[in-house]
Amino acid sequence: METSFGELKRKEAVNLLDGKRLGKVCDVVFTWPECKVQGLVVPGGKGFRWGKADLFIDMKCIKKIGVDVILVEIKAAPKPDDKRRGKWEDAPAPSYGDRRDYGEYE
Repeated sequence: METSFGELKRKEAVNLLDGKRLGKVCDVVFTWPECKVQGLVVPGGKGFRWGKADLFIDMKCIKKIGVDVILVEIKAAPKPDDKRRGKWEDAPAPSYGDRRDYGEYE
């Protein structure tokens, strides 16, 4: 099967394992001078691309290139734990025993 980069960049990558839409192809990575395709790149974030890096899809992960979609199998990376969440949940409740009453200010 032959395809051009112009055709590839119109196709959207979809993960078969969780059904998530990964985005449209924005780049192709290949080796030189062997001219072997290593994989595809899709943008990682939405909008102005804040916070996420581009996602590289290895050719081994690509299962099917269809007319309008590319089906891939990528295992989801574990999400990093939020370290601040544990601190707030485990903190003791503040005591307000030493606060003055509003009646004292009059």
